Amino acid sequence: MASSTPTNQLGVDAPVPPARDDAAGTSAPVDALPRRLGFWSTTALVAGVIIGSGIFRVSGGVANDAGSVGGVVMVWVLGGIITLCGVLSLAELAAAFPASGGLFVYLREAYGPAIAFLFGWTALFLYPAGTAGVSLVFAEYLGTLLHLSPGGVRAAAAVAILFAAVVSYRSVRGPGALVSAATVGKLGALVLLVVAAFALGDGSAGSFGRGAPVGSDAHVAGVGLGLVAALWAYNGIQDMVSVAGEVRDPQRVLPRALLAGIAVVIAVYLLVNGAYLYVVPFDALRAAPLPAADTAQRVIGPVGVRLVAASVMISTFGTLNALVFASPRVFYAMAADGLLFAPLARVHPRFATPHIAVVALALVSLVCVWSRSFEQLAEAFILGVWPFIALAALGVLVLRRTRPELERPYRVPGYPVVPLLFVLGTVAVVVAGLAAHPSTTLAGMGLTLVGVPVYWLQRRSGGRVRGAGQRT
Repeated sequence: MASSTPTNQLGVDAPVPPARDDAAGTSAPVDALPRRLGFWSTTALVAGVIIGSGIFRVSGGVANDAGSVGGVVMVWVLGGIITLCGVLSLAELAAAFPASGGLFVYLREAYGPAIAFLFGWTALFLYPAGTAGVSLVFAEYLGTLLHLSPGGVRAAAAVAILFAAVVSYRSVRGPGALVSAATVGKLGALVLLVVAAFALGDGSAGSFGRGAPVGSDAHVAGVGLGLVAALWAYNGIQDMVSVAGEVRDPQRVLPRALLAGIAVVIAVYLLVNGAYLYVVPFDALRAAPLPAADTAQRVIGPVGVRLVAASVMISTFGTLNALVFASPRVFYAMAADGLLFAPLARVHPRFATPHIAVVALALVSLVCVWSRSFEQLAEAFILGVWPFIALAALGVLVLRRTRPELERPYRVPGYPVVPLLFVLGTVAVVVAGLAAHPSTTLAGMGLTLVGVPVYWLQRRSGGRVRGAGQRT
């Protein structure tokens, strides 16, 4: 079939690959990015993106919000269930639309270009915020080893972002290898922490023994607020599906890799939080900014704190590389649809990477590093991006009705309950966030709404995009 080149809002041709007929007989774009990721590297990317700074940092806040041991367990179990429902839902969409861009592609196909644009517009600001948040955690733990000043911590975060950007600029396999190695390292460190806690820790003094909370402050609002923090630890599934266009045999490999990766994450999170509760008194856990370090201190001593710091650096460095690798694919897909500046859709002639999009992500992330704290970045990201993930999951129901003929190599089990559970869980988290942090939540909503006139002006200026179900 003949190829076509959409025009962006500036009237500049955006390079996109030619179209071909897919197995269902409809026209679908051929992705210009080569498919080099297999099952193991994709599974490692899933676990590598999700297991990052959160499990080392937010458990104390979850305990403080939940107010009881049972509340803590409920938060992490509910977080895992919500995330699993999201993974199962996105897997159907990823198998049906195995193209770079992830959520942007699914939202476009289900709702049309306007909703897809609003997600991409929000992601332009909040994806770099997530990247910057992870880099700051990496730099903070580096600072504990090297005694860096606050300015030195931010400088180290900036250097880490630049390094990850250079790797993603030059290679597809390079980030995959780095993330795979970091994933093995971080999982090994977490397993050692769990084993040491249960084998050497004094459980009688922990949250299940003498250190149990007096009374209970657990309540529904506290569990909901704890989920805001926990979902930062579970965050990452939307980043993985962004690279669907580079997975070999995506209809078969991608769903399996998503499910395998999230199963590993849920098991690790429950075990690690069990280790925290076993060793650390509950009141101490509620006040602990670094629960993993506190646990290691009680079990091993000062050397344990240094080991945990090194583990967090490994973990967050791997996550940072995964984010810098995956997030630019959203900007790449938007530009290929004529919604952003055409250069963002360029593929490097030698490295076969979306190099301009990588540079753009890095630059905005550097601004975030120097202007916001980790807490501000994490809250803004979760409360701004997760509603779009829920909207994409709801798109499974929309597409089952509007496009029943669509080839679906994988179908979400428990349909329609599973997608609806994810949507309801996300809505509950956003409502809890709005009640506890109204300024952050409203700021995210305002950022999205600003995209409405931007989209209207873009269309008025002559930009052309593909609508739902349309191909160019």
